[in-house]
Amino acid sequence: MERWSIAVNKEAFKFSSAHFLIFPDGSAERLHGHNYRVSVALYGELSRFGLVLDFNRMKPLVKKICKRLNEQWLIPGEHAVLTHSLRADGVVEVRYLDRYYAAPQEDVTILPINNTSVENLSAWFGRTLLEEIHTQFPDVTVEEMTVSVEETAGQRAQYHYSAQA
Repeated sequence: MERWSIAVNKEAFKFSSAHFLIFPDGSAERLHGHNYRVSVALYGELSRFGLVLDFNRMKPLVKKICKRLNEQWLIPGEHAVLTHSLRADGVVEVRYLDRYYAAPQEDVTILPINNTSVENLSAWFGRTLLEEIHTQFPDVTVEEMTVSVEETAGQRAQYHYSAQA
């Protein structure tokens, strides 16, 4: 069986964001940040032009998602205990146990995840990218995709999508 793929891992595929991880015992890290790096491998059918997806069409999609997360405080919108609310003055309040934080709405991104782990970030990024590919390039058949998100050098998580269950 033959297979084709493209892989992109560019210097521009990065975002700097703040977060804190909540551990299973309920303890949490202090608020801190990472300079995340993203790479993507996409497996699919060759088009009649001999391409899985043109690199010049793929790169802007990855950059767009990175830009959405860059210089943001990432909040897990689906955590069972952490809560967030938007005040009338445009400030987001975040509460976790005895912790209280407040930040301008434009500095906060609330993600549909239950924790801001690099595993969840790679899954969210991959699902968002897959949706963008399907929307912008409906003729592209994505058979598999792997998205890696690295939070520090040598420490990353991967999300793997397969069209076959």
